[in-house]
Amino acid sequence: MNANPQVIVVGAGIGGLVSAIELARGGARVLLLERAAQPGGKLREIEIEGQRLDAGPTVLTMRWVFDELFARAGSSLERHLRLRPARTLARHAWSAEERLDLHADVEASVDAIGRFAGAAEAQRYREFCARARRTYRALEKPFLRASRPNPISLVARSGLRGLPELLRISPFGTLWNALGQHFHDPRLRQLFGRYATYCGSSPFQAPATLMLVAHAEQQGVWLVDGGMQRLAQALTALARGLGVQLRCSTEVTGLVLERERVAGVLVADATTGDGGERIAADAVVFNGDASALAAGLLGAGLRGAARATRPQARSLSAMTWNLLADARDSFPLQRHNVFFSTDYAAEFKALRNGHMPAEPTVYVCAQDRDERGLAASHGVERLLCLINAPAGGDRQEFEPEEIARCEQRCFHRLSDCGLRLQRDPALTRITRPSDFNRLFPATGGALYGPASHGWMASFTRPGSRSRIAGLYLAGGSVHPGPGLPMAALSGHQAAASLLQDLASTRRWHPVAMPGGISTR
Repeated sequence: MNANPQVIVVGAGIGGLVSAIELARGGARVLLLERAAQPGGKLREIEIEGQRLDAGPTVLTMRWVFDELFARAGSSLERHLRLRPARTLARHAWSAEERLDLHADVEASVDAIGRFAGAAEAQRYREFCARARRTYRALEKPFLRASRPNPISLVARSGLRGLPELLRISPFGTLWNALGQHFHDPRLRQLFGRYATYCGSSPFQAPATLMLVAHAEQQGVWLVDGGMQRLAQALTALARGLGVQLRCSTEVTGLVLERERVAGVLVADATTGDGGERIAADAVVFNGDASALAAGLLGAGLRGAARATRPQARSLSAMTWNLLADARDSFPLQRHNVFFSTDYAAEFKALRNGHMPAEPTVYVCAQDRDERGLAASHGVERLLCLINAPAGGDRQEFEPEEIARCEQRCFHRLSDCGLRLQRDPALTRITRPSDFNRLFPATGGALYGPASHGWMASFTRPGSRSRIAGLYLAGGSVHPGPGLPMAALSGHQAAASLLQDLASTRRWHPVAMPGGISTR
């Protein structure tokens, strides 16, 4: 028996990279396989005229997740990345005259809301922040840091002292209704309802507990110098320094089952695309969408590894425009900007029914703006414009006419709010739900796994242990959910579960390392 188990991690997204780091740090021999040309998963870039634009996640929150990871590996985040705190979290607009900034400093936000909506709403915002803080604290340890909880285990982990807090955070109500208890101005209710879309859900159906996002943002929103892909590069460097072998442009076509246990992977031949190479492993971490397993894309015998997500239960997809454009003499962009639709209920009703909304809310990331909103250069700048879309990318392709209508609606909303872009179609790249489905198979383009609708949704995501021995799960489709820090936590939990199981069944034990994760 080999003293160090061989573990294969499929998918070098954030969850896969973190799993590889934690496994290598625990003494395993790790092979990380990625079908794309570079690691990062949804943390991807698009190149236009030699300039690289963020085309996935654009913010880093819950920095402590990555600080702890790098510290456990004997390094620090600052050695690999330059991070700058954002002073303004986002600029919000409803029209050319209605604008509101939220700030990293709560008191600055209180003042801004007071000027925008009055002193009473500013006080209600204070109360909302206090509730968001209680929600976050009530759920961080027993839910976010725990391997797949259920309602009973959540109560047990919280203890008698924590039970009253669990009941106070309104776990059974919707975010929209909870916000109505705090804000009388419908614009503020709309603004904070947007937190549901951070996990691809509707504020009218998502649980009130998602208000914890407000507190997570107040802990800090960080800008990554050089673009968000630098985070993936930093994690890759950390993994390689621990001995992880990384193979990109390598597609896993199936998992090998022996005696009802995963025993390795099949890899497509780089020349023919056929499944040719078989690589043995003691265990496998799958860092793709769990729906791919349920759909049998990695073998019919793997269908039972995770529960399938019904198309109607998928999270939202998106239609995005990466472009180089001139925004001078126009709306004063910050790094992050949101341009709200005039009818939020109609927007989400259309999405729920599988249609693009007649008037979308538009998110704009101005990548060349610094923490003060100043552009790094004059003239054209790098922009990402995004609108929500239904996750039907595996069932339909948007016709050119429909794409043109969506584009017209998107940029018309920006124009109505004062942002008029001088843009060139040749300097624009569009990504549709069907494109996201091709990048992330079996999702329909859903970017966040299953939607977080209803109070039980968070408990129905797969945990780190699949239903098949030797197969572990990581990524945004499994517990604790989507987003960079959550995917990282899922990778941590997958590695911890795997190391614990191997240690209990074999004469091998993880390497004891200072500050390490517990495998007991």
